[in-house]
Amino acid sequence: MTALLISLLLFGAGAVASLVFARCDRCLRLFGAGGIILGSVCGLVPAIQVALGAVPQSLRIAWDVPYGSFYLRLDALSAFFLVPIFLICALAAIYGTEYLEAYRERKALAPPWFFLNVLTASMAVVVLANNAILFLMAWETMALSSFFLVTFENEKQSTRQAGWTYLVASHFGTAFLLVLFVLLGKSNGSLDFGRFNPASSVGALFLLALVGFGTKAGFVPLHVWLPEAHPAAPSHVSAVMSAVMIKTGIYGLLRILTFLGPMQAWWGWTLCAIGLSSGILGVLLALAQHDLKRLLAYHSVENIGIIALGIGVGIVGLSRDEAFVAVAGFAGALLHVLNHALFKALLFLDAGNIAHATHTREIDRLGGLLKRMPGTGATFLVGAAAISGLPPLNGFISEFLIYLASFKGAVSLGAFGSVPMLATISGLALIGGLAVACFTKAFGIVFLGQPRSECAEHADEPNLAMVAPAFVLAAGCALIGLFGASVVRSLGPLISSVTGLQPLVVAGGLAEAANSVERVALFGAIMIAMAALLSLARTKALARRQVSMGPTWDCGYATPSPRMQYAASSFAQPLTASFRMLLQTREVLTGIEETFPQRAEFHSHTDDPYRSYFFQPLFESITRTMAFLRPLQQGRVQLYVLYIAVALLVLLLWQIA
Repeated sequence: MTALLISLLLFGAGAVASLVFARCDRCLRLFGAGGIILGSVCGLVPAIQVALGAVPQSLRIAWDVPYGSFYLRLDALSAFFLVPIFLICALAAIYGTEYLEAYRERKALAPPWFFLNVLTASMAVVVLANNAILFLMAWETMALSSFFLVTFENEKQSTRQAGWTYLVASHFGTAFLLVLFVLLGKSNGSLDFGRFNPASSVGALFLLALVGFGTKAGFVPLHVWLPEAHPAAPSHVSAVMSAVMIKTGIYGLLRILTFLGPMQAWWGWTLCAIGLSSGILGVLLALAQHDLKRLLAYHSVENIGIIALGIGVGIVGLSRDEAFVAVAGFAGALLHVLNHALFKALLFLDAGNIAHATHTREIDRLGGLLKRMPGTGATFLVGAAAISGLPPLNGFISEFLIYLASFKGAVSLGAFGSVPMLATISGLALIGGLAVACFTKAFGIVFLGQPRSECAEHADEPNLAMVAPAFVLAAGCALIGLFGASVVRSLGPLISSVTGLQPLVVAGGLAEAANSVERVALFGAIMIAMAALLSLARTKALARRQVSMGPTWDCGYATPSPRMQYAASSFAQPLTASFRMLLQTREVLTGIEETFPQRAEFHSHTDDPYRSYFFQPLFESITRTMAFLRPLQQGRVQLYVLYIAVALLVLLLWQIA
């Protein structure tokens, strides 16, 4: 644990140095980013070793906190989640050194570096904590530090609203976690994770964990904070929050499952239902968005749904003693945790490049950026293909494992047990198809065609610090896709720790799954080789010929303009119209009443149905109800002392009775 302690100390030193050297821009970048980068590199080494099967490590230090102890433990599960945390935070820090320079004249840059160091450290402690008090302290620190990062541009009303929405949602989930840990520690008088052994009410404990951790993860309908907070934050912070911070919710849920004893089938059914609703609604709402970062935020909801599907399939298989279904389901879910971290961080960083170069995130104001920003365009294309689950990239491998588990379960679990498996297969297919359509829209409208505005016309590729992290992440997506079989086989210690299955059983299931993955990866490698050969042959064939460029077919128009191109709304309209009852999209079409209209416009807007029809009316009613209590707050200290005295008297009488 020495390396991890040094890592945490480096994060703390980076945070303090950011405040000490707040007036020195060069020192601020050096120490603020340096603390995160050095700490992450230092922590990656033991995390990778333990994730691959090394002996778990632990550290316990006495602490004068009731029921608390500074108890850290690095096992296969915590090590696996630490790897993307350290990797993404280090790359985000590199990116932030250049990205934040645009704010230097009008914003103090010490606070974002301070809070990014604190956020990185708190996420690491969350997955290392082996005591509930320490866990909750790190959990709250993570929530507060990310709140201040989300509200970095607090001069905007939308940013302040997004920050408060996120903070309320975070504390709503924490309230359920408090009850969960109190019930877990009640039976033995200890809040150390190793001593949790609930004998009853495990179903209620599972539901508490599902709501508490599901709020952070972004499960539908608890996701409403996510599409508000992620677009509001600086892009490198959005990458950290979407790629790794929301995964702490998945980590917490998996950790609690290891405490609750034998997993029950209805838990799997519940997670499959949540996964389907999150995946389908997330990708549909993403398809209807016009803000690029908001589109990516809804895809986080979609991919969290895919992870929930894998866990649900694994639990159903485990409850029915189908080892391969359990192993492949959990392997697909956990590998998708890593895969989503890579391609979602990649896409958010590229979205930041686009916003930095064009000063807009509105898709319909972009276009033609591939010629102006080729590096960003190439890496965005890799991320778009990966998140759509296309071979031979990493997103395909994890989804393929969930497909394998579901097909096997549909055949072997009988009529009743096959229901969630068939639903998962159908849902994944629908999610995948809609994701391809969504990112065809995003890449096509943003990077292809002609610029739709002056800001897109004059866009330029940003500096190396903002482009290089995306290339590292794109390489990770490709490598996991091509060497997926080896990655799958390496998940043995992790799957054993989560499922409780014997290592030999897990190894057999992973070997069977890896063989299938290997064949797919081989096919992908052959396709890449063929594409490279065809490109080489074309280059040689044209080397001795004069190649000229001319205009494309103009469809009869002598002078086509950018306004004749597909807009994001019109591209998505056929699909969003098919789900009109669910999305409740509002469409506005103007300017075609005349025979020869001078101007015609089509706009569409889609609100989040859970936000519009459930949470917003709920909180408005709470606000109206609480207004009746306003007379109690008179602003006089004497009155507040009286309230305290009355409360103490009531408690004393209740205790005596």
